[in-house]
Amino acid sequence: MTDPRFPLGPMPQPLTLTPEERAEAVGAIRDFPDQLRAAVANQPDAVLDTPYRDGGWTVRQVVHHLADSHMNAVVRLKLALTEDRPTIRPYEEGEWAKLPDMRLPVAPSLALLGGLHVRWAALLESLSPEEWPREWTHPALGQAYTVDTLAAMYAWHGLHHLAHIRRVVG
Repeated sequence: MTDPRFPLGPMPQPLTLTPEERAEAVGAIRDFPDQLRAAVANQPDAVLDTPYRDGGWTVRQVVHHLADSHMNAVVRLKLALTEDRPTIRPYEEGEWAKLPDMRLPVAPSLALLGGLHVRWAALLESLSPEEWPREWTHPALGQAYTVDTLAAMYAWHGLHHLAHIRRVVG
């Protein structure tokens, strides 16, 4: 049986992607908001407020988390493209999931993700081969990541949480 926390397995952490893998990651990032919107469309509050697993976030919290997380990812990307090996500022996603805005309807986060992902995919598509290996550092993990890694991680991240949501909504 698959671990309900990681329905797609562990997050990939390649430092380098092939051009084909880059295109696949960009496509996943571009298409994700439509897939998410379709998954939660017309779901009643009772479904949106159902955790995807025991002790896990509700579908509503996952949707809002995706907006928070993907906003942070775009900032990290822009830092990596405009600064020399920046150290990003981590955030406590579990604490963010407890904030009052997590009880809002999902529509604001869906709208945010829609626009954000259009810009994100366009930016990734514009990168030169020399920009994909640019690095940024996560201080809590003490590890450097590349733009390639970021694209792979967040392409996976969206689909990872979409699988969580689909466990609830069917």
